[in-house]
Amino acid sequence: MTTIYQLPLPLDTRPAASQDTPAVVRVTNATIAHALDRAAAMLEERGANEHRVAAYRRAAETVRDHPEPLDRLARDRGQDALEALPGIGERLARRIAAFVETGELTLLRELRDAVPPERLFARLTGIGRATARRIADELGVDTLEALEVAAHDGRLAAMPGIGPGLVRSVRAQLDTLLAAHTRRDVRAALRPRRNEHPALPPLDDLLDVDAEYRYRAARAELPTIAPRRFNASGEAWLPILHTRKSRFRITAVFSNTPRAHTLGKTDDWVMLYVQDSNGGREQQLTVVTETRGELRGRRVIRGMEAACRDRYAQPLLLAA
Repeated sequence: MTTIYQLPLPLDTRPAASQDTPAVVRVTNATIAHALDRAAAMLEERGANEHRVAAYRRAAETVRDHPEPLDRLARDRGQDALEALPGIGERLARRIAAFVETGELTLLRELRDAVPPERLFARLTGIGRATARRIADELGVDTLEALEVAAHDGRLAAMPGIGPGLVRSVRAQLDTLLAAHTRRDVRAALRPRRNEHPALPPLDDLLDVDAEYRYRAARAELPTIAPRRFNASGEAWLPILHTRKSRFRITAVFSNTPRAHTLGKTDDWVMLYVQDSNGGREQQLTVVTETRGELRGRRVIRGMEAACRDRYAQPLLLAA
């Protein structure tokens, strides 16, 4: 019988920086892949050639799945070793090598600088160019993610001329817009089409991944990514787990949605992105600690409550 762990988690799993040693740039494969995924999303937003967008996404997959740390590969064997990887050409190899040395993918900064924040904010219904410029200047925000934080922490509502109806509208629009980016950040999770019934791993395997993720996240054993949302500093603090169960690839991350932040569940709700390696659409599942009813205190997969109830009842049935 699979053991299901109930683990208390610290509010912050980020490792503390040492004050006695100089800072050393440490770039993991997960960090590089995340930056390439973000670059692909930003290029797509700005109408870049679809082949260029696809190239960055393929490169992200190559980096994410490579068994050897690319920072070590770049430092030991140089840019040529990076170019030899599938889907990594000369230009991408050069960008990755620079990322390893500096800790920054310069293309991201170039793309951010190419679009003034007031033009970016004016894409939202209800915000004109003048209001968008005022928001950028008075609040000091320059990305949609930073604007989302301001819409939730009261700063946007405190601006003269910004009523509660507009704040609610901005929140809703950003939630929809940025949710798509979040899915791409964690391997482009897609909902199944109508009438499709993709296979899923056994329930015990899903709960095992949830338990492993929370256990290892609590001990800072996992690589971290810099989520786009609710992360004004751009710090890589969100733990991420890539694993396999039989023929399934599974990615686990804590929920970083507005609702998770509002309810204080960013260290409890776990998003599982599941894909059958034999083909099929990637599915998104949410695992939570149930707060009501007979499953209270148990880890439950939303939409699979009945199966979870049966699973937790099994020891009682065996004992009887």
